[in-house]
Amino acid sequence: MTATFTRLAVYCGSATPADPRYVELASEVGDTLARKGIGVVYGGGKVGLMGAVADAALAAGGEVIGVIPKALESHELAHRGCSELHVVETMHERKQAFTDLSDGFVTLPGGVGTMDELWEAVSWAQLGYHSSPVGLLNAFGFYDELLAFNHKMAAEGFVREPHRGIIIDATSIGELLDKMANAAPIKTVLQIRSEDL
Repeated sequence: MTATFTRLAVYCGSATPADPRYVELASEVGDTLARKGIGVVYGGGKVGLMGAVADAALAAGGEVIGVIPKALESHELAHRGCSELHVVETMHERKQAFTDLSDGFVTLPGGVGTMDELWEAVSWAQLGYHSSPVGLLNAFGFYDELLAFNHKMAAEGFVREPHRGIIIDATSIGELLDKMANAAPIKTVLQIRSEDL
């Protein structure tokens, strides 16, 4: 059965890399989601890839919900043009809001914060804290090494067999959305017998 998405959390960097392809990719993602009627939930920033996603989605008439910690909002980094802007106290509250407000996750190229968000979404999926698909947009080969490392963790026995496919990867946003929409539910840690853990 193919899933339909109301909103997707988009994880990406607040940096603006020298290579313009990354900002163009972020704009394409925002535009594509809006044109498909899928709302964007993101980190609430106006700079870098974050700002590019939001601006493109808004320009295409899409819903954009920003979630930003108060510390960043007070540094005037918040995007005031969002459909909704939620200001929270902590990073944990921010990530919880991403999960609560969306029915899937799309990770674009980014840095440490993006990795934190991606791996928490994966970890929570393993544990059954959410059942939403976790997508990784591996444009320009950016995540080749990360995907290889994920396979290594599985090969060494640190990722259980039912969880090897949690990260759904593709090189284009269209392909990624299709794969996420058709992803099968995973068996969570809580559904696995203790002797099989």
